[in-house]
Amino acid sequence: MNYRHAYHAGNIGDVLKHTVLARLIVYFQRKDKAFRILDTHAGIGRYDLTSEETRKTGEWQQGIGKILNADIPLQVAELLSPWLDVVRSLNPDGNLRTYPGSPDLSRHLMRTNDRLTLTELHPQDFEILSGLFSADFQVKTIHLDGWLAMGSFLPPKEKRGFVFIDPAYEVTDEFDRMTGAVLKAWKKWTTGTYALWYPLKDARAIRRMHEAFGDAEMRDVLSLELSVGKSGPDTRMLGSGMTLINPPFTLADEMSRILPWYCDILRQGPGTGWDITQLIGE
Repeated sequence: MNYRHAYHAGNIGDVLKHTVLARLIVYFQRKDKAFRILDTHAGIGRYDLTSEETRKTGEWQQGIGKILNADIPLQVAELLSPWLDVVRSLNPDGNLRTYPGSPDLSRHLMRTNDRLTLTELHPQDFEILSGLFSADFQVKTIHLDGWLAMGSFLPPKEKRGFVFIDPAYEVTDEFDRMTGAVLKAWKKWTTGTYALWYPLKDARAIRRMHEAFGDAEMRDVLSLELSVGKSGPDTRMLGSGMTLINPPFTLADEMSRILPWYCDILRQGPGTGWDITQLIGE
């Protein structure tokens, strides 16, 4: 598996992860107190959909492209507006050329007292990322392995916020590395929210991660899944999931309104479906 962000910007995986990211930010802003976001695998922050990488795959056309061209039901549109308003603001003429990665989306939605920490290990990607936010005092960019960052920057001094985890899955043991890093971070900051994204291709690895969370006696763990077709270890990615530790109490209900509509709009064949499961209760 290889989901380096530049090749997959705006795809079906981004649809799920950025919907959840925006809903997390909206939830944390229900209180006036500042919060911090730690984005562990930040990428370059913003993506040119006319670039060689995105033209090579064209995956955004089956993701954000379909969403923006659809007639969105009112109750879904209200929930998606924080995310989609940012996308539209970056493409004021209505032609979709620029897509905000999670750092850019987070920065657009933050208030003046909120803070964002971005870590990225890939040297060229980090150079672009740091340039994007070079004059921004609310954003800290760090050239560092995301798994190490979770051990170094948690808990945040604000004591509120969440960790957004979106690795590229370029190495075969990425699930195990993610599981170990999250377990260590959670022991340091048990009240924090953790949002983990992954492709739905290795069911055993996903199950092993969830079992490890249960063995660690975590509480309040939610699973979200969206598939637009049937994918497996030897197919292209047609589905992705997110596991959330200490999610907003509003999130499951919000996603139960969004995910069925996504299935209708993004469907690519048999196997389309969605799932929301409370893996571990409060």
